[in-house]
Amino acid sequence: MDHLGITNREYLSAASKRALQWPKIGNEWFLEFNGYEPLKGDLAYEEGVVRRDPSALLKHNGKYYVWYSKSVGPTQGFGGDIENDKVFPWDRCDIWYATSEDGWTWKEEGMAVPRGEKGSYDDRSVFTVEIMEYDGKYYLCYQTVKSPYNVRVKNQIGLAWADSPDGPWTKLDKPILSPADNGVWKGTEQNRFAVEKKGDFDSHKVHDPCIIPYKGKFYLYYKGEQMGEQITFGGRQIRHGVAIADNPLGPYVKSPYNPISNSGHEICVWPYKDGIASLITTDGPEKNTIQYAPDGINFEIVASIKSAPHAIGLNRSLTSDEDPIKILDWGLTHIYNNGDYQSIMRFSSRKIRRHLAKGVKVED
Repeated sequence: MDHLGITNREYLSAASKRALQWPKIGNEWFLEFNGYEPLKGDLAYEEGVVRRDPSALLKHNGKYYVWYSKSVGPTQGFGGDIENDKVFPWDRCDIWYATSEDGWTWKEEGMAVPRGEKGSYDDRSVFTVEIMEYDGKYYLCYQTVKSPYNVRVKNQIGLAWADSPDGPWTKLDKPILSPADNGVWKGTEQNRFAVEKKGDFDSHKVHDPCIIPYKGKFYLYYKGEQMGEQITFGGRQIRHGVAIADNPLGPYVKSPYNPISNSGHEICVWPYKDGIASLITTDGPEKNTIQYAPDGINFEIVASIKSAPHAIGLNRSLTSDEDPIKILDWGLTHIYNNGDYQSIMRFSSRKIRRHLAKGVKVED
């Protein structure tokens, strides 16, 4: 109680009661982000080109690898020609990749995974990609959209694998994860807020996949969007789920404990000791927190943070069981250069252990 500044047990506010329930007050999970710095080479901002949603970084043969969504041209929205225009910056994307020796200057190596042929489940766009290296093979999981791209379209998750980070990549011919099918739209108008039954937390879309090898299985973390999504006291109703497989290629079975978060946006997860950590941002009542689950499913808040980068591409080479947030020292993110185009940037962070006035120095 002394640590919390609570000195009178007879008068406890609601805030004090909540504070007394905190399991631990430490700072090993606390950090602040420094902001963004532009990249050099082929990943520098290029007018007319969208590069966004960088994957985690892998280091292979002395080079960093990153995969990302790439498209060209402006965004027209749903008011344009849906069949021919772009409705979002991530519409009409393919997955590309780039390499770097220092993490600053990048060489765009080419396309890794293209959109599918017309009529396939991924014929409109493949985007928001993540990479997993396991047992000498490489796996890319990503979002897919099938034409036409309207407001009620149901995104799915696809997967491709290769023997080398340079490919060639073999795509599975079916998605590895789809939205729940227990929601019911109201009427036929293209209105995603009109529902008779909302269904599961992921009844509309499954987004932002990330597969992590964990406890002898493969945990596919993802963002769910619900049909008839609402705005609540935490903002948008966005939650995360997990699907588990015995094999990297699936089949993936959704956990009965879903949703495993009540907040969040893009998936940003990493292993720490025997559990999984998650950076929760943007949406929901627990946004702007780091959470940790000793079992990969039951997450609790371990830090409150601010100004986290969007769509973080973690530097997996920094993973440490000694420091839970070492992996956040630096990595990649994206920014909106304007309403039409985005570029990939570099972020960094710093640990803060004391708050000092200017000119004051303290020896640790």
